Amino acid sequence: MKALADQTVLGNNSQDMGESGSSDHETASRRWLERSTISPDRQDLYLRVHGVVVFVRDQDRSLQFYVDTLGFTFVGDRRVGTGYRWVAVAPPDGSAILVLIAPKPGSDEYKMIGRWTPVAFVTEDLPAKYEQWLARGVRFSHPPREPDWGGSLTSFMDPDGNTFTLLGFDEISREIEQQRLQAARKAESERRAAQEIEIAKEVQARLFPQTLPGLETLDYSGVCMQAREVGGDYYDFLDLGRRHLGLVIGDISGKGIAAALLMANLQANLRSQSAIALDQPERFLQSVNRLFYENTTDSAYATLFFAEYDDRERRLRYANCGHLAALLMRGDGAIERLHSTCTVVGLFKEWRCDVRECQLFPGDILALYTDGITESFDERGEEFGEQRLIESLRRHREMSSEQLLEAVVDEAQQFSPGERHDDVTLIVAKCI
Repeated sequence: MKALADQTVLGNNSQDMGESGSSDHETASRRWLERSTISPDRQDLYLRVHGVVVFVRDQDRSLQFYVDTLGFTFVGDRRVGTGYRWVAVAPPDGSAILVLIAPKPGSDEYKMIGRWTPVAFVTEDLPAKYEQWLARGVRFSHPPREPDWGGSLTSFMDPDGNTFTLLGFDEISREIEQQRLQAARKAESERRAAQEIEIAKEVQARLFPQTLPGLETLDYSGVCMQAREVGGDYYDFLDLGRRHLGLVIGDISGKGIAAALLMANLQANLRSQSAIALDQPERFLQSVNRLFYENTTDSAYATLFFAEYDDRERRLRYANCGHLAALLMRGDGAIERLHSTCTVVGLFKEWRCDVRECQLFPGDILALYTDGITESFDERGEEFGEQRLIESLRRHREMSSEQLLEAVVDEAQQFSPGERHDDVTLIVAKCI
């Protein structure tokens, strides 16, 4: 018997129990494994009952009985080291398993088939389970009865006559019902949260530019791909009137819902104050900073790049508020960086900014981006970086702004094909 017990251990350790020849069995096995409760710390080392050996004559017949008749979950079926076949099932609501072993005829283990086992199953409604299994042809020793110690019990047999106890306790029934109610409340709460996230995602999508003001000398496009359902990256195109365009890109501190709310606040501030942006850009940005400062917590801030483009003069006035340096690729391929002109917005009530100016010429390309592009990394931990971004812009500079945007983002995604860890936002503007 010790040899068979050792083979049972080997069967668990030699391969994952989730493997089987059937996809349905694989799914059922994974569901069983996921029921194990793991403590978040190592104060109490993990420990649970793994399995109980049940000796049977025909494993296929027994497997069909436990899975099809009793409704147990299939866990695993394979041959281990010395050729023993290892078949495991588990009650649908339990973590311990039954290991069905077919010993050699004439062995001591074979003589144990068809005896009473010390295994007891508990159910929340014993009479109902009794009637259900009875209708399926399960053999019972006697109808449910109430012993002196309370509760109720009966016993049943598998096809080989192995006998098991079936118990019911009022306390357990009440506890199970309470757990069921808690699970239902949790599921409903998660459903509502998911629904609210989806609504927030739709709302935030509407905050990004829906139409692009038409210009004669600038071909421009923008994109934002969020790492989560909602995020804190922001870009915008503001119609400032008189053939002037405002290009905005920002990165809000934090991630998720909190960052999305701050992003919406910043967007509202920019759009509501944009009437003065053309004639008084410094005052415009100071007003945006003040409103963002007053309407957010002390630790909230955003990096921001604001540029005003004159469609007639091809002139760009800009303020870089703690954001990554914009890249200005000249027609001959030379790179100019539009570095910070002031600090981030939202941290300081008293805040000043400098507005600088540069001239664009036909063939020049302006790229505004967030660190989700340059700090994306491959499987070795190497970042995409600014230089790869520049090289990508050079390779595709003859494309339209929309095609160029798509090509650059595609290269960044191919470089870092895994899950995104940060929002990816990019604006490309070509002087034509």
